[in-house]
Parts: sequence; C-alpha cells; structure tokens
Amino acid sequence: MRQTNTLRRNDPCYCGSGKKYKQCCGRLASSSTVSGARPVPDALQAAIAHHQAGRLSQAEAHYLKILEVEPNHPDALHYLGVIASQAGKHEIAAEFINKAIRANPSSPTYHNNLGNVLRAQGKLDAAIASFLRALSLRPDYAEAHYNLGLVLQSQSRLDEAIASHRKALSFKPDFTEAHNNLGVALKAQAKLDEAIACFLNALSFKPDFYEAHNNLGVALKAQAKPDDAIASFRRALALAPDYADAHYNLANALRDQGKLDEAIASYHTALSFKPDFAEAHYNLGNVLQKQGKPDEAIASLRKALSCEPDFVDAHTNLANALQDRGKLNEAVASYRKALALKPDDAAAYSNLLFAMQICATASSAELLAEHERFAARFEAPLRARWPLHRNVRAPERRLKVGYVSPDFRRHPVAYFIEPVLASHDRNRTEIFCYYNHAQRDEFTDRIIGCADHWLDCTKMTDEQLAARIRSDGIDILVDLAGHTAHNRLLTFARKPAPIQITYLGYRGSSGLVAVDYRLTDPCVDPEGSAAPYTEQLLRLPHSQWCYRPGHDMPGVSPLPARHNGYITFGSFNNFNKIDTPCIELWAQLLRAVPDARLMTVTVPEGESRQQLVQQFAERGVPAQRLELRGKLGASEFYRMLQQVDLTLDPVSVNGATTTCESLWLGAPVLSLVGARPVARAGLSILNAAGIPEFAAATPQQFIGIAVSLAGNLPRLAAIRARLRAQMAGSPLMDGAKFTRELEKVYREIWTVWCNTGNDRDR
Repeated sequence: MRQTNTLRRNDPCYCGSGKKYKQCCGRLASSSTVSGARPVPDALQAAIAHHQAGRLSQAEAHYLKILEVEPNHPDALHYLGVIASQAGKHEIAAEFINKAIRANPSSPTYHNNLGNVLRAQGKLDAAIASFLRALSLRPDYAEAHYNLGLVLQSQSRLDEAIASHRKALSFKPDFTEAHNNLGVALKAQAKLDEAIACFLNALSFKPDFYEAHNNLGVALKAQAKPDDAIASFRRALALAPDYADAHYNLANALRDQGKLDEAIASYHTALSFKPDFAEAHYNLGNVLQKQGKPDEAIASLRKALSCEPDFVDAHTNLANALQDRGKLNEAVASYRKALALKPDDAAAYSNLLFAMQICATASSAELLAEHERFAARFEAPLRARWPLHRNVRAPERRLKVGYVSPDFRRHPVAYFIEPVLASHDRNRTEIFCYYNHAQRDEFTDRIIGCADHWLDCTKMTDEQLAARIRSDGIDILVDLAGHTAHNRLLTFARKPAPIQITYLGYRGSSGLVAVDYRLTDPCVDPEGSAAPYTEQLLRLPHSQWCYRPGHDMPGVSPLPARHNGYITFGSFNNFNKIDTPCIELWAQLLRAVPDARLMTVTVPEGESRQQLVQQFAERGVPAQRLELRGKLGASEFYRMLQQVDLTLDPVSVNGATTTCESLWLGAPVLSLVGARPVARAGLSILNAAGIPEFAAATPQQFIGIAVSLAGNLPRLAAIRARLRAQMAGSPLMDGAKFTRELEKVYREIWTVWCNTGNDRDR
C-alpha cells in the first residue's frame, strides 16, 4: 500500500477515485475528529463503493484510514474482515470481525459474516453459534438462516439444514441459492421429486444459474433420466464453459450410457480447469480400466491419490487395476492401504482375499489366517445375535435349498450352476434363488425358469436379506460367490439358515464360522491334504464342476496345425494367471517345439504386453512366435480358440470355464498338477472329462506330452474329432447324475443336523 506522506495535496488520490488527494483521502488524513464533520462518513461511503465495485485494495485503504481516525469504528473493522475473508485470510478476517462485534455486539450482519469465516476455517460448531446469535438479533434474517443451513448440511444434519433453508425462503421467496441448496439437501435424502422442484424454482428466478442447472442434472441422473440429465449439464456448460463440476457430471452420465470415449473427453476437460479434481482422476481411471487400458488407468488412479491420499475407493480400484495386470503383490499392498483407511470395508477385504488367493507367493497358512481375520472383523460382532433355527427336524422331508449369487447371468458360474438347478428333484427339493446383480440376460431367464422361487435382492441390506431367508424357512443355504464381486457373505455371517455351504464361485474359504461346509472333490482336495479352509469339506465323487456349454458355442474346427504347418499352443485365461512359473514352463515348451507358436488373449496393450514379450525373449522365445491379443467378445473369443491345437493351463492358478470351453471345441488342455487347491482344478476337470492323461505330474511330463502330440498330428486330429462326444458322455456334463450326487450330500448333512444340530438350535 502506498504511503500518504509521499503524496502532495493536488496529486491524484491513491485510492483510484479520480479525485485530488486533498479532496478525497487527504481530508480524512488531516482530520482528527469525527464530531461535527463528514470525513469518516464520506470515507466509509467511498470505501463501500469501492468494495461493491470489486476494487478491494482501494476499499481496504479507505477502511484503514478510517481506523487511523477512529480505531474502533465497527463498520470499518467489519469490512476489513470481509476483505480478508475474500482473500482467504480467515484468521485475519476473524480478528477484524471480532473487534467489530466488541465495538457493536448488536449487529446481526457482523455475527453472520463471522459465522461464514468460521465455516471457512472448518470451525463448524462455532459458526453455528454465530449464525444463531445473528438470528437472535434478527429472526427474519434470510441469509443467516441459509448460511446456518449450509453448515448443518456439511455436518449431514439434513433435516435441520432443510428446515433452515425453508426458513430462509419463507422470508425471501426469491432466494435462488437457498432453493438450490435446499434441493441439494433433499437429493441427499433421496427425495428426488422435491429436489428437482427446488432446482426448477431457483432457475425460475435466475435462468442463468448454472449451478442449479448442474444440480438439476445430477438429480435427473439419479432418477434414471440420463438424456434429461445430460441436457441440464450441457445448459450449465453453455453458461459456464469452465465449470469443472458440470464437465465431470456430464462425463459420469456419458459413462453410464456406455459412451466411454465421450466420457473420457469430458473428464479431461474437467481436469483442464481443475487439475487437482481427485474424483475426476478416479472416475477417468475407472473408465480407462473398463476400456482395457490398465497403464493409463493406473496413472489416473495414482493421480487421484496424489490429490487425495486418503481416497479409499481410489486405493481399492488401483489395486483392482494392478491385479488385472498381474501385479498381485502391489495389488495386495493397495488393498491393505484401503483397509487401513476404512477397516469396515468388507468389499475391499474380500478383494484382498481374492488377490491373495491367486497370488502364488501366498502360503496356505497365510491364506487361512487372513480369512479368519476377515471373520473376526465382520462376523464375530454378529454371532451373539444368531437366531434360533426352528426348521422341522425330519430327515426325509422336502428340503428348502437356497442359492445366493450375483452370477445368475452370462458368467462362468452360470455355466456350472444352471445344469444343477435344472436337474434338481422337485419332489424332494424346493429351490430358492437370491440374485444380487442388476444385469439380466438369457442365462438369467433360463435360471429363473429352473427355480421354484426367485428374489432380486440387490437393494436389500444384509440384515433384510437374512430376515427374508429366515422367513422363507431355508434349510440349506449355498453361497456361490465367496470373496468375489457383489458377494453376500455378510448375510451368511448372520446365520439365517441352519446349514450353510460355500461352493463354486471362489476357490477358497469363506473364513466364516457361520458357513459349515465347503463343496469340493478328491482331486482338488485329496483326503489328508492340508487345506486352507475354516469349513468342513464335502467331497463330491467325480468333480465339483458340472459343465453346460453356452448356446452360442461354435462347432469343432479341423486341426489348425494341418493348415498352418505348425502347432499353436493357446492360453485363454485371465492375464493375471500368467506368472513367472507359467512363463518358465511355457518358454521351455516352445524351445522344445521350435516351430510352435503361442496364442494368448486378455493381454493388455502397453507395458504389460511389452514386459511379457521381453520375459519370453529373455528365455529364448522371440516375439514373432507370440500372438498376443487383448480381451475379446464371446464370439471372437471362440473363433480364436478354434485356431488352437493344444491349450496350456496356467500353472499357479488353473482355469475352469476356459478349460471346459477349450475341450468342447476339441482342443485338449494340458495341465501341470500343483500342490495348492487352486493348482489342481485342471486335474479335477480332465479326470471328470475322461482324459486324465492330460494332467501332468511334473514339468518334464508336461513337456513330454506336448512334444509327443506336436510330433503326431494324426493322433492330435483324432483326439480333436472325438473329444466333444467323449466329453458330452462324461461325468463332467452329466447334470442329472451330478445333481443326484449333490442332493445325496445335502440329505446326509441335513440328517446329521436333524439328529444333532447344536445347542443354540435346540
């Protein structure tokens, strides 16, 4: 600020008024009294004019000059506080306004503006006290009611906030900001119709209120009116092209419509105006992940975390992206960070367990301990409230069996559970299906037809679903998801049925005491093996898998090697199963069959693909012998699989659905039998399909089988020609027999419960 003593009386005044110094601020500087004179009132009027015009430095100069004459002038102190607040200097602002209040405690405006400063400082309780003081002095003070509502809203005290906004509007019906924020509070309570009415009221008074257009769009999107929502976001952006929130919300709406490229463009635009917008980086990362661009997704998610290190969902989704890229140890570390920030996030914990399950470095003891920790955190607090089960203890009566799954749709689980549901003896078993996913397709429709009772439980809480299962009188409740996406393990943790089983969707333990049994088979879990489960094992006689191919599966093609002149090995499993042991074994095989090629799908473009090529090159397999593809749609996936002569099962974590699909298309699957249960699925499926000779006990045997077949194309062609028929007649695809065996197991454990039960059930 320029010093007044450097100016001569006839110089232009430093405040920018255009007057001479002697006619403006100089009058104030030369005055030593207010009584009977006009300098202070004139200076205050000039200061306020500058302030209202946005000339803050000039206004500040006038206010300071007033204080030189009258150090406790309340308005000057107050307005200096307002200017400091506008500059983000909230401590200075509070100091000035508090001095103004000491000079004039009865001004509601001072208390209101002090409340605004305290709110900006995060001192919300003190802010509320200031607003209430302002309202005690002036009960019809609409702005104070509105500001009080904002603080209450930020504290999630929505009913009180709504009451404050309504009070503000009762005194000032055209208060557009109050209409807008009342709408925001009502939307947070899911009162969408009322919220939309509020936003429309705001716009009726102020049609160019771009924030109200944006909020209207958010409410319309929540009402599942995406086109109307997008129109509202675009209106907001027409009024404020640099409005980052509207670009972000538009991106979310476009994403939900599947317009991913447009969504990405809108996220980038939002970030160009607001580079530290953590939610935009996060959602951009999610869309990039959905597009199969994990490198870019990971970069965006890391950026979100650089902006907001405690962003729990960003840690979780970063872990998901790392897992898809096969970086399992890094994924586990990211899931642990998410759980450190939000220990009660059961979904993140399930994700951690899933990652550990497919990570070759996790021992059985570590897996068991971590699953037990999950139960200690999420199930233990519920055990005291487990219900008494009053199911009729009659061993031979018709059983009520419930299946809980998010995967009654085009999903690997559906290929194996549909033949079971279709084959149940309805005279002996009554089937209830509890479906936990919004997607519905032809698989869903067929499974609905297999069930006696169907319930979409996606919107039910775990407590509500448990209550429904109890009221349905379920005798045996079967979990088909384990620790996979959209599971309902916390429903099982409430023990709604007397007998609970985990099966099929997850190759590990639930960890829950409430889950009594796990269905498996002698190949995956041989008698006497050290199994990482909390459940008692129920071994089905042949395999835990019973396969039914999709209706869109093509026929068996001629042996590709006869046309190509070389053998094509294939791997069509998820990329994260291709780990170092896998690469070592497959590279050894490719060296042993020098003219063979390896076709692999689901390999992400970018760094992951480059690293895979480099890893094979380091082991003597050049890039031209590798055919790498990304994720494929179903028809293209099957078309590519038809070009494979011999499929290679991943080493550390075997395939299941992909193994069956390969066999159905005539390509035998070569599997190396491992020690862990997840590395023995190949043995189980091949044994049930009637071709156990393709399950190798050692790497040397694995190589030997492949080399022998590669050198005997007539034999390989003959296997291809008969494999579908052989498979169709095997236990692997005998749905009726499999289900009779399963029902026998159900009846046995039901009889045990009828005869013994437990103390709590009696």
